[in-house]
Amino acid sequence: MDSQSYATSFTVDQNPDEVYAAITDVARWWTGEVAGPAGQVGDEFTYAYPDLHYSRQRVTELVPGERVVWRVIDSKLTFASDPGEWTGTDITFDIAEQGDQTVVRFAHDGLVPRFECFENCSSAWSFYINGSLRRLITTGEGPTPPPWA
Repeated sequence: MDSQSYATSFTVDQNPDEVYAAITDVARWWTGEVAGPAGQVGDEFTYAYPDLHYSRQRVTELVPGERVVWRVIDSKLTFASDPGEWTGTDITFDIAEQGDQTVVRFAHDGLVPRFECFENCSSAWSFYINGSLRRLITTGEGPTPPPWA
């Protein structure tokens, strides 16, 4: 969507199947209220962090051990003048084996610097992807409370 979309990556010792299993177990790494399934194409789930964030994601692509893509079909960010900034964006996880390690490349395609929420949302994604998800993959433990809690 936009070459300036938020993106980050990390490398772990776990295999691609373990990484994929952690990503699709959304409630174990995305704090807040996660409701609904995310394990099959067409599944829809919601994420809510009371008084700040609501979004509904539809699973649009799943390739075990390789790729996960969600389309944000509804959103309400209470801290942005346009609360629907996320609607129509795509959240993508690409998983690749690299030697005896696995690289996870995350992108929120459409979350761009011109969005009012870009700074706050980028910081939150850094916490969730590089902190919470990575921790789940490497230790099997769920997330710690986010710094804004």
